[in-house]
Amino acid sequence: MSWIVVAPFAAWAAVRLSGFEPDWPWVPMVAYTPYAVCAAALGLVLACVLRRWAAGTVALVSVLAMTPAVLPRALTDGNPDAKGPVLRVLAANLLIGLADTEELMALVTRLRPDVLTLQEFTPDARRRLEAAGLLRALPHAVAHPLNGVGGSAVYARHPLKAEKMIKFGPFGQARAWLTHPDGARVEIVSVHPCAPKRIGRQPCWLAGLEALPRGGGALRVLAGDFNATLDHLPMRDLLAAGYRDAADVMGRGFQATWPQPGSTNSTPRVTIDHVLADSRMAVREFQVLSLKRTDHHPVFAELRLP
Repeated sequence: MSWIVVAPFAAWAAVRLSGFEPDWPWVPMVAYTPYAVCAAALGLVLACVLRRWAAGTVALVSVLAMTPAVLPRALTDGNPDAKGPVLRVLAANLLIGLADTEELMALVTRLRPDVLTLQEFTPDARRRLEAAGLLRALPHAVAHPLNGVGGSAVYARHPLKAEKMIKFGPFGQARAWLTHPDGARVEIVSVHPCAPKRIGRQPCWLAGLEALPRGGGALRVLAGDFNATLDHLPMRDLLAAGYRDAADVMGRGFQATWPQPGSTNSTPRVTIDHVLADSRMAVREFQVLSLKRTDHHPVFAELRLP
């Protein structure tokens, strides 16, 4: 019995740490690695209670192997000595435009973001938000509203210059260059690759993540629904390319962002909405927020530019 509990999570640890990411169903499964660490720990306890020392040893190795990959998310990191202006970033998935307009505008009023990235941004959502005063709060916009899941937008307090939208399958990711009043230029991406929840979607999901900009010395912020956790290989590649996850930096990397409690989705909760900041930026604050009529929590980060 102990091997039945221990063996699957030993295999999980081996694949997660291998540097290789199999296709479906592993891509959706690996998002639950923090749960797998807890399950492996329970397997260790069970093996010890039953005095199954071989199984216990394997369970112990599994726990020790996976813990360094996940535990740092609960620990705060240091920051670079960034002394530039502050950039406040809010990101929200609108669930095909159905999210509560009044509540989102209340978040904009309370948090005073310099940048708002929106995913699943529909023409109707644009009409409602702009009628509610979004352009008064954030007068600059690069918006690509579409019916369904593919719409994306960047709204900002400061001038924006549009970049070519990243698009794979039905999912779009708006891009824009923000010019801060102090002269700094920051590329902003409203992130939303394909959701890898069923077989056949992994190439679209992977392409959407691999197309996210990196390198070249430019300052960038990627914010939105990544459909990926820090256990996914493309996310780890992004971080290695010069980004930091704001939640991870603030020790809040275990705060789940999807699905919101009360939504119709009963999937175990995971962290797939992120603000990734250039590693030269300091992260001063991070929050996971609530928004009615969507299954995603909005996320907010306050950054300081170098």
